[in-house]
Amino acid sequence: MNPLLRAEQAVLGAVLLDPHQLARLGWLAPEHFSRPVHRALFAAMRTLHTNAHPAVSAKAKAVVPLSWVTDTVAEASRHVRGLTAPYAHTLIAACPRSGNAPLYGRMVLEGAIHRTVTEHAVRLHQAARADALRGDVEEALHQADVLAGVLGDLARRWGTEPRPQAPTTPPAITDIEPALAGTDDAVEDERFLLAVLTERSGAMDEVAGWLRPVDFADTAHADLYRCLGALHHRGEPIDRMTLLWEAQRRGLLADGTLTAEQLAGICDGVGAGSAEWLGEQVIRSSLTRAAAATARTVRALAEDEALAPGRLISHALYALGPLDEVRARWQSACDVPGPTPAPAPTSTDTSPPVRVHAALARSTPQPPARPSQRPGAPPTPPAGRPSSRIPI
Repeated sequence: MNPLLRAEQAVLGAVLLDPHQLARLGWLAPEHFSRPVHRALFAAMRTLHTNAHPAVSAKAKAVVPLSWVTDTVAEASRHVRGLTAPYAHTLIAACPRSGNAPLYGRMVLEGAIHRTVTEHAVRLHQAARADALRGDVEEALHQADVLAGVLGDLARRWGTEPRPQAPTTPPAITDIEPALAGTDDAVEDERFLLAVLTERSGAMDEVAGWLRPVDFADTAHADLYRCLGALHHRGEPIDRMTLLWEAQRRGLLADGTLTAEQLAGICDGVGAGSAEWLGEQVIRSSLTRAAAATARTVRALAEDEALAPGRLISHALYALGPLDEVRARWQSACDVPGPTPAPAPTSTDTSPPVRVHAALARSTPQPPARPSQRPGAPPTPPAGRPSSRIPI
């Protein structure tokens, strides 16, 4: 059986056995459970607890009345179908020890974190592909903001700081990503932009501040733009001859990346065009590709069940970095204002350290026991205290 399913059954069984365990699970929410019937049961338990069910009264600590189980099943059955009373007894049998409810809840929260990050990564990937088809970026950027906010909220629930951290090894992405819609049009825009930058004096000044070689979908085009950037940085004239010479100096002609005929084909036939407008089209396409790549990376991280939630959140925040970098340059190019930072959520919990301690279910380390002394052996003086004996 799936360990996550067993953990969900165990925490529900623990509360059925001891309703007072709900007081130690205030940080766990019904949506953290993967199965609808489990979400309905936990929500029903919280509802009965809020309504002061007799099972949670002070007089009911010794013996839990059977009405606690039957009323929980009845309340949950109002919101989900197929729930029967025997399943409640199955949950009770699945709980090894009711006192371990916070630890079982931590397992449920860990599974919910992986599942939630996966869901939002899928939404970001779908938004990026849809924006590439429409020639837009707004939905992908919105989903990226939502993902960043979710990661921050999950970090607070888990009891860690949302800090980006690079993984020691990159996540394994096995499936092949199909090309985004409009890739051919983006490559054509790149060719036209390179022609304008080569044939028109001063055109590099319009895009050099925010357009980078990584924004080009075609690697040969990226290499050519890198050559143009080098000429512009050194203050040398830019034309097809100097561009060909810079490409030869960088070995692009020797390794077959480019031929003189291909370069001539790019530069020939250039017509009217704005380098700034073409650059905006290139970086817009780069933004959707970066969003799709980020989504695939985050999903690969979330699907690694061996990755601890704290590391998953930190690695996912780090994976958003390249997208944020492209986004900042796109905003600079198009004069788009940056996103308004969301206000910090105000917690209603009066004792966050207690909640975090329960969520993490960490045991307090005990002080090491002092070794027993041998009979007749002199007592060991305390560390750091000088001996009163005077050497003879």
